Order: sequence, then structure tokens, then C-alpha cells
Amino acid sequence: MPQFAEEVARGERFEFGRNWARFLAVLDEQRILQAEQSLRDMLGVNDLFGRRFLDIGSGSGLFSLAARRLGATVHSLDYDPHSVACTAELRRRYFADDPSWTVEQGSVLDAAYLKSLGTFDVVYSWGVLHHTGSMWEAVENAALPVAPGGLLFIAIYNDQGTPSRRWATVKRCYNRWPAPARLLLACCVLVQQWWRRWVKDLIRLRPFASWRAAGRERGMSGWSDLIDWVGGYPFEVAMPEQIFDFYRVRGFNLTRLRTSRGTMGCNEFVFIKDSRA
Repeated sequence: MPQFAEEVARGERFEFGRNWARFLAVLDEQRILQAEQSLRDMLGVNDLFGRRFLDIGSGSGLFSLAARRLGATVHSLDYDPHSVACTAELRRRYFADDPSWTVEQGSVLDAAYLKSLGTFDVVYSWGVLHHTGSMWEAVENAALPVAPGGLLFIAIYNDQGTPSRRWATVKRCYNRWPAPARLLLACCVLVQQWWRRWVKDLIRLRPFASWRAAGRERGMSGWSDLIDWVGGYPFEVAMPEQIFDFYRVRGFNLTRLRTSRGTMGCNEFVFIKDSRA
């Protein structure tokens, strides 16, 4: 998709895939097991045997891998060619030549493409739809491949009003600045976001314990998550009730909600599609 490269060159899009390529160097069995458990917990299942799983915006490929290890037939897609390469690399490492795991480039904004994939028992899109540049269109399209009675698991950045708009400016600057300035900005954000927790860790005689644990509940890593946050652009946000109302009128019922507790993090939603829809 030449449009992707043009958007990156103009500073209008962050290359998530390059960040995830670095994450693959630290990916280990423990992180994979944690990703599997987070899927089990949010979806309310023990495994995914016999289910079709669509990963919209597969990124590093970690959750596609987790779903496949839980027994699902997996279809992974991403707009970023480097993310597609990361996901393909995990497929090569763990499920080489597996006919039950497909990896390809595609966009959630392409409704015709999504419809061509058929329907899925689980559609998963964590922290992706708000980075498309057209969030509400992406939110609507993500529902298209969900089978009647199927689950839709998404995560969307929490809307904090003015602070959210300030972060949008930070992200836009990150993508337009040269590499040395980007690194400096990332380090400044790291200190701004973490210094209080580091002080608490020192008081508890556990220096940097919170940083070492960062992202582990989903099998991720602190530094990769930080760069993902600082650079993640385009960037849009929504209040939980907006997402709930949007899907309710489209025949989806909320079965699980995990909020960001008023922070700039993601609110996580699991919806079930009305079997009559």
C-alpha cells in the first residue's frame, strides 16, 4: 500500500510495525502465556478450539499467536507492512506452513475487503481503531465480520478532553521530528509518566520494579508500550458510553468492560452480537 509510506513520510502516521519488530527480540514463553491468559479472562473462555478468530491490526502478532495456541483458526491483518512482517515472523517461528493461520495486509477502513473474509466467532482489535485516522468508520467496520452470537473485543483510548488534545499534539510532533528529537521526547515522556512510581519503588526497596512489570499483564514490554504511546498517530479517543451506545443500536450487547480508571489508557470492551442480527 503506497499510501502508507506516503503518510509516514508526511509525518501523518506512526510505523507501529518497526516498534513491534524490536519487541520480538524480547518475546518469550512467559509473555505468550500472559497474552493467552488475558484473552481467556476477557473473552470468558478456556480455549478457542473450533472458533474463527480475526485479528484486526495484528501488530507484533502476539495475540494472533495466542489465539492460535488456544486452538482458533486465525486470520491476521494489518495496514502497516512491517506489522504484517512481524506477524508472519511469529507464524514462521511457531506455526510454520500452518493452513489454520493466515497473515495478510489489509485495512479496517476497507469494508468490502472485510466482508470478503466471511464471518468470525471472535473479532479482536486492541488499541488499533483509534489509530486509523477515521475511528468511527473503523469502529463500525470492525463489527461487519462478527458472526451472529459472536464476540467483538476492542480497546479504545479514553477521552480525557483537553489532556487528550495535548497528547495528540505531542504525537504529531513525534512523527514529524528527526530521530534524535524523537528519542529525547520519548525519554521526557518516560520520566513524566513514571517518576512517581519509581520513587515509590525506591521507598519500598524495589527499584524500578513497576517498570520491569510494565505491560506484563498482556505479555507486552514497557519500552515498546511507551514508544507505541508517544508515537501512536493518528490518534482519536472516545468515552466508554459513546462506544457502548454505538454498538447497542447495532445489535451488540456488552458482556465485559474494563475501564482505564480515568487515565489516558484504553477502555476494553467485549460485545456479543445478537444472534438474530
